[in-house]
Amino acid sequence: MNLKRTFGTVLTVLGIIGLIYTGVEVIQHTGEATTLIVIGVISVIFFFTGVGLVRNTKDEA
Repeated sequence: MNLKRTFGTVLTVLGIIGLIYTGVEVIQHTGEATTLIVIGVISVIFFFTGVGLVRNTKDEA
């Protein structure tokens, strides 16, 4: 099992969870703007980093 691919999957899942959380908080108007912006930016970074790791890691059996 490739460690980079696994780490990329974990980062992608964390990014998706963070983006969903941010979206729910924005819709419900329950969070502060600065907190939601920080969580959203970090989630986007996690998501795209994870996708990049999964896409660019070659399968070697």
